[in-house]
Amino acid sequence: MRRTLLAAALMFALAGTAHADDAALKSEVAQLRAELAQLRAEVQSMRGAAPAAPVTSSTAPTQRTASAAPAPAAAHEDNATTLTGYGEIAYNHPFHDSAASQIDLRRAVIGFSHRFDDSTRVVGEFEWEHAVTSSEDAGESEVEQLYIDHEMNPHLGVRAGLMLMPAGLLNERHEPPTYYGVERNFVDTQIIPSTWREGGVSIYGSTDAGLGWSAGVVTNVDLSKWDASSDEGRESPLGSIHQELQLAKARDPAIFLSGNWQGIPGLLVGGSVYTGKIGQGQDFAGRDSRLTLGEAHVRWQPGPFDLQAEYARGHISDTEALNLTFIGQPTPVPESFWGGYVQGAWKIWQRDEAAFAPFLRYELVNTAASYAPVPQGLGVASADTQRVVTFGANWWLNSQIVFKADVQKFHLGDDDRLDLGMGYMF
Repeated sequence: MRRTLLAAALMFALAGTAHADDAALKSEVAQLRAELAQLRAEVQSMRGAAPAAPVTSSTAPTQRTASAAPAPAAAHEDNATTLTGYGEIAYNHPFHDSAASQIDLRRAVIGFSHRFDDSTRVVGEFEWEHAVTSSEDAGESEVEQLYIDHEMNPHLGVRAGLMLMPAGLLNERHEPPTYYGVERNFVDTQIIPSTWREGGVSIYGSTDAGLGWSAGVVTNVDLSKWDASSDEGRESPLGSIHQELQLAKARDPAIFLSGNWQGIPGLLVGGSVYTGKIGQGQDFAGRDSRLTLGEAHVRWQPGPFDLQAEYARGHISDTEALNLTFIGQPTPVPESFWGGYVQGAWKIWQRDEAAFAPFLRYELVNTAASYAPVPQGLGVASADTQRVVTFGANWWLNSQIVFKADVQKFHLGDDDRLDLGMGYMF
């Protein structure tokens, strides 16, 4: 009997010890789960997201039917939509004809950027020009950009959609507070048709040495749209035949390559080339024509000074047969067109973000520098080179609002004028 009682007591003792150990283990597990939940909540809070739900002891998986909509991704610090925009109003007063003076809401642009995660976003811009858009008004409404951007790593990314071409100093960066003068310069409007955009795919990257680059395959202009009876081709050869991804013919794509080096503080040196056939598979005399446009630019900003220079040149091949069909018309297709400018500005006053800077720009532009040979007496003479001197000043109320004034003197014609303007960006 004594042995039986001793055995029973020993069994109860062991059971009690086991129960105590089990209870302690459960308590430790519960404490660890609570601490894990707290750490997760702190991490999510630092990322700007709602804290994760507390961890429970249940291990049952969440059920979801195949037809159910996918659950939203976890909140992320960059998972947000950002609105952007810019706009400008300009007053132009021709000295030779004051009755032709006018004021115009040049453009109003609303943009957005939505980041889906660390590496992927969508970017869009929508523009209205000249205040009123209708069939009876001069205004236009258009999509300026719309593309998906995906960063594969900190030095390499890819874009797909409607993109601004990386050509010159102004085409990609054209908000009013970022450039001097009321109107965009002639090289970046007549030779490089601001804002020049094409649809396609591009890849971009950067190096630790300060080189940024991009390359891509995109849509191209359509030479079959050339109107030899209009002066649009003289105003801007490429601007008159660009497609802007509006039911764009895509038989003949183009390729581009651009690069900018900023290895020295305050210095930017770059250039780009764009080329492709522009007949777009149409059955006309210019079906084998090819466009090549190259440009080089430099900008140096030592202290209060801002010095810029840019040169762009375009060439359209195989235009002889096409121009024979335009005999008697005033605007055949040019074989070459070019432009360049030098510009200097001096920020003579600055307080916080407010600043005042006078500037001087000298431009040379020729939109029809040469034509392919045609039988003597049947062709059109090449255009004279226009020289434009622009001097004025920018006054930035802050980094996002600017007021401008300038005078433009033209070597050819009676287009000398006074310009006043204001612009903003956000």
